[in-house]
Amino acid sequence: MRIAIDTNVLAYAEGIGDSARRDTSLLLLERLSADDVILPAQVMGELFRVLTGKGNCTPDMARARVMQWSDSFEVANSTWSAFQSGFDLTVDHNLQIWDALILSVAAESRCRILFSEDMQHGFTCRGVTVVNPYSDPIHPLLLPLMR
Repeated sequence: MRIAIDTNVLAYAEGIGDSARRDTSLLLLERLSADDVILPAQVMGELFRVLTGKGNCTPDMARARVMQWSDSFEVANSTWSAFQSGFDLTVDHNLQIWDALILSVAAESRCRILFSEDMQHGFTCRGVTVVNPYSDPIHPLLLPLMR
């Protein structure tokens, strides 16, 4: 099962935020097969911004951390068709355009899950279900990964 990861999961794994979310993020990322994970390019840009802001990293340090993530998982570029789909999601479902773009890239990459806490938990579009890995109870799609 292919899985896309949103910025907040990586930011928590980097230690930005509370320790419970950090631990959950690290556990989840550890259990995923690198072959099944994609990181939308938008996520990498957002992570850089978070690391240089809330994370108090220098741009050089933030770049190194982002590059480490890109070495670990496939990065999926934003296409014009993903933008068009993102525009539709923004109009039809009131998503923020950058969240909609991430969801659209996940769909183009044939993902089944997008791990994010920024969008509606359980929302499904083009076969991709948004799963908040920090919600309780956990989503049924997450159960096989947490055993």
